[in-house]
Order: sequence, then structure tokens, then C-alpha cells
Amino acid sequence: MKASYTTVDTDYLDRRRLRPHARALHLCAMGVGAVISGDFFGWNYGLAAGGFGGLLISLMVMTAMYTGLCFSIAEMSPALPHAGGAYSFARTAMGPWAGYLTGLAENMEYILTPAVIVIGIGGYLSAVFGTSHAWEPLWWLLCYTVFVGLNVWGVEMSFHVSIVVTLVALAVLAVFWTGAMPHLDIARWARPYFPAGVGKARSALVQLPFALWLYLGIEQLPLAAEESHDPQRDMPRGILYGLLTLIVVSFLTVVLSVGIAPGAARIATSSEPLFFGFQTIFGPGLRTRVFALLACSGLVASFHTIIFAYGRQIYSLSRAGYFPTWLSVTHGVRQTPHRALLVGSALGYAVALTIRLTPQGSRVGAVLLNMAVLGAVLA
Repeated sequence: MKASYTTVDTDYLDRRRLRPHARALHLCAMGVGAVISGDFFGWNYGLAAGGFGGLLISLMVMTAMYTGLCFSIAEMSPALPHAGGAYSFARTAMGPWAGYLTGLAENMEYILTPAVIVIGIGGYLSAVFGTSHAWEPLWWLLCYTVFVGLNVWGVEMSFHVSIVVTLVALAVLAVFWTGAMPHLDIARWARPYFPAGVGKARSALVQLPFALWLYLGIEQLPLAAEESHDPQRDMPRGILYGLLTLIVVSFLTVVLSVGIAPGAARIATSSEPLFFGFQTIFGPGLRTRVFALLACSGLVASFHTIIFAYGRQIYSLSRAGYFPTWLSVTHGVRQTPHRALLVGSALGYAVALTIRLTPQGSRVGAVLLNMAVLGAVLA
């Protein structure tokens, strides 16, 4: 199929400008922040399907795959510093239809992922404050309102908030790792390493989407290329520093979470797996609740940074004419894609409500997580 093109005037582009701000540190924090929720919530669901052994094998495979991916995008993003990210790479290499399909896959990833994350935030906040599960949609709405507002406020605010919440999340994980090490007993708490009657290869295969959750999101960094001061220098550094951080964080979190009480079987179905770890370390007191509340920073970091991502992705596809062009008009003062952010957030909240309205025990949440992973793989 042939694509048709429209010539636009300078006013069209003037109304769709972004403001550069990011350096390597901002990009590294955004890359780590986009992913770090996976260390707090999501990866543990795979334990029920493939056990600790299968998860560890799949994590090694996924680490190798993401290392290759990050080296690739670290080379492509300085060469093609566009806000479209993978969409712009595909369009340049394979034409407009390949770019469009890649952009749709990225939209599926970036809109569904925050919807899954905000459910985890609601679970943590309900556990900390002792509120009824009926309150969770209000927690979700509050989260979307606050963090869409921060992203609309300005790119400087987006990156500064990303640095702060990512550092807080890393500090919480560091406290968990340090406290968990004296309690570590893998032989006792991580068994069975593989489910009965399931081979190692099959266990690892079914775990791959959950292991991917520990890296999913760092590939969004090329979306910030137009808002980077020096993409040729800063993009490769930000991507690779972020990858190294995530490799260390993912292995420490998985091994230490599974290797302490209450063990792999208990955390496999939990929406707040670190909460149990802090109970083992500190007991069921105030300190556990404080750290569980701070653990929300990991989910918040990813939620905030992926909101940034779908705003830029929708904006980029709209600016190119794939989506309605009114979506790509940026704020007259702050030069942020506020319309794209609002529309993407409305879709994400609708997805979260859809999960909420499914019957108890439904696997819709897990299916949406896998759909987000599928979008990442296709993109």
C-alpha cells in the first residue's frame, strides 16, 4: 500500500515544538525509573508457573537479550534523534507502514504498562493505609491526576521528579537487600526450583514475559532524544549506565526476595511482594509500614516515566499524521504534549477499571501484562 504525504508550513511545526533539557544523568534516571517498578511488583507472578529455577534461567536469557537491544538503540538514537523512538527507526529502515505498526505496538506497551502499575500502587497504598479495596480506583485516579499534571508542567519537572523518585526507589531496595542477606536461605525458601513434572526449558520459557518485566521500559529512552541537549553524547551514556544499574538490581531483588521468608510459594501471588520481605526483616511494626509506603516509589517512578513515554509516542505519531494531528499540539508556554498525555491517561485509566470490573480470580491483569510485553517485543 502506498502512503500519501502532505506538505505543512512552519506554523504547523511551531505549534508542535518540544524543549531540550536532558543530560546523561536525566536519561539514566528515566531509563532506570521506567523499569524499576518491575522489581517491586509483577515479576513474582512467574514463580507460580515456572518456579525459582525457571525464573533465574529466563532472567539470564532476558539480560542477554536486553544487552543486545540497548547497544542497538544506543547506536540508533544518536543517529536518528527523533521523539518517535522505535517508530522512527522502523519508518526510516522499512517505510511508513512498518513505522506505523511499530508505533501502534509501542502505544500498546506504554498505555497498558502504567495501567498494570497503577493497580500495584493501589495495592501497596491499600495495604499501608488499611483502606478497603473499594477505594483503589480513587488511588488510581489520584495517581493519574498528579503525574499527568507533573508531566504537563514541563520537561524540567518531568526529569527532576524522575531523578528523585528513582533514587528513593533504589534506596528502598538497598535497605531491603542489606536487611535480607542475614535471613537468606535459598535451600529452604526457594523450593521447589522447578514445578513437578515440568522441564527446565519449559519452566524458563513460560517465565520469559515475567523476567522481561525486570527490563521492560528502558527501550523508551530514544523517545527523549528531541529533548536531549546533546543526543550524540548523552543518549548512549544514559542508556548503557541505566542497563548496568538494572542488571545489578534485578538479580539482587529476585534472589533475595525468593530466598527469605515467607518464600517463593507465598510471594508468587502477592501484589506487594516486598511488603512480606520487610515483615521478615523488621517484623509487623511501624518500620515495615513506612518502608512499604516508600516502596511505592518504585512503582511511582515507572508510572511517572512511562506516562512521559506514551505522551511522546502519541505526540510523534500525531505529528507525522498517523493519529489525528490535534493530539500533537504542544502547550503554548510549557511546550509539553499535553493533549497526548491526557488522551493516553484516559485510555490507561479505562484499562485499569476494566481489570477492576472482571470477576474475582480472572486472569485479565496477567493477560494485560503479557500484552504490554508483546507490544515491547513487536516494537
